[in-house]
Amino acid sequence: MVVLRIRNAHKRKYAFICFSIVAFIMYRYLGMPAGGRRMSRKVGLSANSSQFTLEGEPFRILGGSIHYFRVHRAYWRDRLTKMKACGINTLTTYVPWSLHQPERGVFNFHTQLDLEAYINLAADMGLWVIVRPGPYVSSELDLGGLPSWLLRDVNMRLRTTYPGFTQAVNTFFDKLIPKLVPLQFKKGGPIIAVQVENEYGSFAKDDSYMLFIKEALQSRGISELLLTSDIHNTLKSGGVDGAVRTVKLQKLNQRDIRDLNAFQPNGPNMVMDFWTGWYDVWGDLHHVLPPEDTVSTVREILRRGMSINLYMFHGGSSFGFISGALSDPSYKALVPSYDYDAPLSEAGEYTPKYHLLRDLFSRYSGGESFPDMPALHYREAYEPAIMYQHLSLWEALSFTEGPFKSPTPVSMENLPVNNGNGQSYGYTLYETTITSGGFLKSEDNVRDRALVFLDRNYIGLFKRQHVELAVPDGKGRRTLSLLVENCGRVHQGRDLDKQHKGIVGDILLNNIPLRDFTIYSLDMTPSFIDSLYQAQWKTLPQNPSFPGFFMGRLFAYGYPCDTFLKLPGWEKGVVFINGLNLGRYWSIGPQQALYLPGPFLNSGINQVIVFEEQEGDYKVQFEDTPDLGMAAEIQ
Repeated sequence: MVVLRIRNAHKRKYAFICFSIVAFIMYRYLGMPAGGRRMSRKVGLSANSSQFTLEGEPFRILGGSIHYFRVHRAYWRDRLTKMKACGINTLTTYVPWSLHQPERGVFNFHTQLDLEAYINLAADMGLWVIVRPGPYVSSELDLGGLPSWLLRDVNMRLRTTYPGFTQAVNTFFDKLIPKLVPLQFKKGGPIIAVQVENEYGSFAKDDSYMLFIKEALQSRGISELLLTSDIHNTLKSGGVDGAVRTVKLQKLNQRDIRDLNAFQPNGPNMVMDFWTGWYDVWGDLHHVLPPEDTVSTVREILRRGMSINLYMFHGGSSFGFISGALSDPSYKALVPSYDYDAPLSEAGEYTPKYHLLRDLFSRYSGGESFPDMPALHYREAYEPAIMYQHLSLWEALSFTEGPFKSPTPVSMENLPVNNGNGQSYGYTLYETTITSGGFLKSEDNVRDRALVFLDRNYIGLFKRQHVELAVPDGKGRRTLSLLVENCGRVHQGRDLDKQHKGIVGDILLNNIPLRDFTIYSLDMTPSFIDSLYQAQWKTLPQNPSFPGFFMGRLFAYGYPCDTFLKLPGWEKGVVFINGLNLGRYWSIGPQQALYLPGPFLNSGINQVIVFEEQEGDYKVQFEDTPDLGMAAEIQ
């Protein structure tokens, strides 16, 4: 960039006029903010004709979804730059309530969750923004992005005008919406539209609910265009007066367009979620959508003059325990990778879809040339981290919050932990005393999976398909332990209110309910993992006990690079890098490697802790290529 010193008033005036003309052209004709410049505008995105207009001029939304909470903050600019270079003009993002308000009265909009910084970055890069603040977002998040502490209310009815829910929504919106209001288009910001809730048509338990959410947004100062988004056959029950209906789909057919036109015959059509791929669940295959199928559908959508948002443009990763689950037809938990077979891979790599879409969008750019594609980040296959220390689960219990005594089992959400907000994620250990053997029955009250121990020796597994277990006979009083994992609350469906985890009812021994439990909360938070450094770790023995924590070191000399963490020979557990929860691993796949962004690492020594449930190989490998498992085309 060349900077000239303007030495006299005439030249300064001339320069100001030139800059004003350039800025006007940028936002009027190229459909883009002028470098994040804040200027008041009178007319925002409008849907009063067969196509959208922005400031009175025709405008087609070429959108892409990238979630700030699924991308390390250090990589926000890289991912958005690659989006801009593909020809996208609008960024869309969900806002996960569960992450921004982990406890009642506790809000987090900092560092990784700094939504305002993310939106401002998009503006600086010349992208418009559509915000999707929920409160329910789905997005394959645990409980669809709703905070689990809502379930402490025994009468809770999520996504309705039940007072306990609306009061909580109002409290959250009181914090969230004022952050968005000054970033709206008419106030000089990049936000051109806001979505009202998400996919309410497939839930639709309360006719008053969508109006409540709409008014909750507008009464707090949201004045830009409102949208709703549903699949075609639920458009009627998911809409609300005053909001433009949009559709979600993966294959385009006449029925989708007909249903949309029936509700707004004179309005613009938009595919708010064109699914570029799909998510993966444990025990299944990695889902892919062929690039040719993707691009042919996008081409047809554009040919029809419609606007589009690619969901996802870049999926990223569901770090930690935030992944959701499916319940229909049977319970299946999601993997940590949110690669989604998107145009940009989980690690920000260009894919064939990216190149084909870039070529397609270039034909709709009005002659505008796209920015150059940024160079890719270097990836490293580091030397394996050899596990050299061990801490059994039982030795780690003294670092948990508790224990708590209860005559009957208590669900995770109702435990008296985290300032009375219950436990959101992780594991819970339930222990009681028994005096005989026999048959143990869970009656589907274990959510979702439990390792069972007798005097802390493993005797079997409870999961949803296996609800009965033999307990060996023995003399005297013995300790029965159940280590229960929340594998993920479902992210969609009509049973959101019933997503309590842990032990949610009676466990029977010889048809008699077990009583008098001692309960430990193992939510595996960063503070808990950090506290383990004070424990008396032992040199890794020949035959370590399971479950247990295993510690090793990764050496990353120089500037740390992206890598992929693999655990061949390990069975199931969680990996922590420098105290941060990278996510679950499970030998059943499909995902075989966890993406580890370079910014997670320090130059030099990095602590690697693995919590393994049943079997370990005692070293962790690092490779420079992803492994999401055997692929299968989406049908």
